[in-house]
Parts: sequence; C-alpha cells; structure tokens
Amino acid sequence: MDSTKPTFGKLKAALQEGEIELQGQFLLGSNYTFLVTVHHEGAEIPAVYKPQRGENPLWDFPEASLAGREVAAYLVSEALGFGFVPLTVLRDGPFGRGSLQQFIDYNPNYHYFTFTPADRLRLRPAALFDLLVNNADRKGSHFLICEAPTRQKRTRRLYLIDHGLCFHEEDKLRTVLWNYAGEAIAEDLLSALSVFRSTLSPTGSLHPALEPYLSLNEITALASRTERLLANPIFPHPPEDRRAFPYPPL
Repeated sequence: MDSTKPTFGKLKAALQEGEIELQGQFLLGSNYTFLVTVHHEGAEIPAVYKPQRGENPLWDFPEASLAGREVAAYLVSEALGFGFVPLTVLRDGPFGRGSLQQFIDYNPNYHYFTFTPADRLRLRPAALFDLLVNNADRKGSHFLICEAPTRQKRTRRLYLIDHGLCFHEEDKLRTVLWNYAGEAIAEDLLSALSVFRSTLSPTGSLHPALEPYLSLNEITALASRTERLLANPIFPHPPEDRRAFPYPPL
C-alpha cells in the first residue's frame, strides 16, 4: 500500500474512479452517512459517502438533491479561492449515486463553541461563504480547524463540511455564526467576491459546472446574492421574521 499523501490529481481520480469499501456509519444526523475507504492504484483514502437513497425527504428542498449540493458547495468554495470544502464528487457507490468527500482527520471536541479567540477571528470568510450559498444549517460542529502539512511547514487549516441544505432560492440562512453582524466586509473578501461574480456569469466557467447539481433558478439566486453583497458589503443581522439559528446548534 502506498502511504504517501496523494497529489490533488491522484486524490480526485481516486474519488471519481476508486473502489469504495464501507467501514461504518455515522450515527448522528438525519441522513445516511458512511465512512468508507477508497482503493485506487495501491492507495487507501478515507472518505465520507452520502447516498441519495439515504436522504430524508424535505418539504422545501427537491428530493434526492442534497448530494449534488455538497458538490456545488465545493465548486463555489474553489471558485472563491477559499478552499474550505474538502474535495467532493458525485458518483455511484455501494448504495447508489451519492456524494463522496475527502475525509478530514480532526478533533471532534474542538469546534466553533470551543475555538480559541484567535481561531474565531478566522471565520469571516466562512460567514461570507455561508451568505453566498444560503446555508440553512450551519452548526458549530461543521467548522473544522486541523493541522495541514505543506511543503514548508504545517499550518492550521479551516475546513467546512455538511452543505446539503444550501442554495435554496429563498432566504434560508440559519447559522451559529452571526458574530460579524453589521460589520463591513473586508476589501480582500470583496475582491474575491468580484472575481467570483465573473466566473458565475452565463459565459463564466462556474455557471456550467454548477448546472448538473443546481437548478437554473438556484444558480440565478446565487448570482443575485453575490450582486447584493457587492452592492451592500455589510454582514447582515439575523432576521426577526424567521428562525435564524440551527437546531441543534452543534
């Protein structure tokens, strides 16, 4: 077995083409989620598999659409240059078609509610990301900060997971992260948002990439949220006419 860390290309090929071996089921959550090992060209890569057949029906999201939204969130994160969402693909697996996401090894006891003040300060880009994707269920356990090796040193990297309830046309934002309400969005984030807008145009690279996973109305709504944030670059306050916090919060 090759124990070296795979390159991005090899990781993507493994998730898209490798043989999936079930290891166990995550018991928390309302939808079926499995820890798997992906075997590809001598490598064994841990991943998270969420089959569409295991999605509980929801009144406000189309049936069997959550796995595709996981992939769409990855594509948006990459287009923004944030790199928050682990590599995610949509493919066939042991229980049919579903999302397959690179597993991130992290400490489950270190999450939003236990972060140090320094790590809390790193979350403004995450707040902007959730505004864009209209995240209806950002719980405290969905923020992961863990050691990530680079060529020069080990860095503490922020990851975001669980994006099945995103991209609704209507305003659905429910999050624990309202820390920056009323604060101006920083210039570096606005620059990333401006570049993102160009990729999301009908002639941009992101628009056709999202079409297999989101409806045209949902892509249009994503573009409209982008325009509103650029026109009024302020982190919003929680709405008073609906529930703005997820339950449970963790």
